[in-house]
Amino acid sequence: MPPTKSRGAVPEQLGFDGMPERLFVCTPSKLGAFEDCPRRYRYSYVDRPSPPKGPPWAHNSLGASVHTALKNWYAQPVDRREPEALPGLLKATWVREGYRDVDQERVTYRVALRWLETYVRGLDPLDEPLGVERVVATKTAVLAFNGRADRIDARQGPDGPEAVIVDYKTGRSGLDADDARGSQALALYAYAAQRVFRRPSYRVELHHLPTGTVATHEHTEESLARKVSRAEDTARDIMAAERAVAAGADPDAEFPTNPGALCSWCDFRRFCPAGQEAPAKDPWESVNHLTV
Repeated sequence: MPPTKSRGAVPEQLGFDGMPERLFVCTPSKLGAFEDCPRRYRYSYVDRPSPPKGPPWAHNSLGASVHTALKNWYAQPVDRREPEALPGLLKATWVREGYRDVDQERVTYRVALRWLETYVRGLDPLDEPLGVERVVATKTAVLAFNGRADRIDARQGPDGPEAVIVDYKTGRSGLDADDARGSQALALYAYAAQRVFRRPSYRVELHHLPTGTVATHEHTEESLARKVSRAEDTARDIMAAERAVAAGADPDAEFPTNPGALCSWCDFRRFCPAGQEAPAKDPWESVNHLTV
């Protein structure tokens, strides 16, 4: 297959003195793609046409199914927000792609249903979140940020109403406070939620459904500012690389690879020489450990 052509030219804003610089439109996943591996970012957002992705991953199907079932659980009338509603909700939202066979899919479905039933028993059906799968957006001097938070809770803090960012996780590994503290996505959601809801938003939580654990972190204005500054630095690096490619620079040099464990799980592994050196993973491998 011939090498994928990079986008010929990034449209440049006409340069007039005093005009503000173009804002970088981004989501947490877009920023994260570049930080994980600039080459993956290029394949996803720069090259046109983008290289075709590999087969769907079962763990992505599982995560999407669980997230949508929880979204629809909150969309139920309050008197129907009960564990008994979950089998129908999960079945209606179940994504079937990526599994090795029907038997593995059935096992995974039953495990996912058990996670959900255990999780919602710990929820108060009367608690109405500020948002479920809610898009929050804000702008800085560099970014035009938007992202979809799994859930934003309305809670009473020491100084009044607060917005708490909740993110569901279905991966194999447990999570701790360091994961919540280090998550740039959660921090950006909190930063944006403050502006959307006009209330403080410092607490972020990772709800790990397989273990029933909650990892939390309380941000400050200073820590949120550091996360935003880091995101702005990433955006500047991306825009500089895109401008260089548009001016004729080598795309491979401007968007280098970052070889590591993630290469085995990359959608574009077969198009990346560095990625091909990593062992290939079957699409269903990450759910092989699940048992009813």
